[in-house]
Amino acid sequence: MSTRLNIFLATTLIACALSLINSQYQARRLFIELEREQSLSKQYELQWTQLKLDQSTFGKHARIEASAARDLNMVVVTPDRTQYLKAVEAK
Repeated sequence: MSTRLNIFLATTLIACALSLINSQYQARRLFIELEREQSLSKQYELQWTQLKLDQSTFGKHARIEASAARDLNMVVVTPDRTQYLKAVEAK
């Protein structure tokens, strides 16, 4: 009887040890994956901040006006160059 009990306990002990090893392996793998995702999240946050900075820089009125004048040869509209159209009433 004690031999059977010893074999049963040894088998249970080995099964528990293998389960513990597997759990530790899974925990390490998940921790590494978590660290990788957190690093990626920080990288995306940095890129988002850079994009917001670029948007605020490129969206400034003075920069747009200077680019239009330089690249498209546009000029500021003055009142003496403005043409007004009058609506014709339909009969």
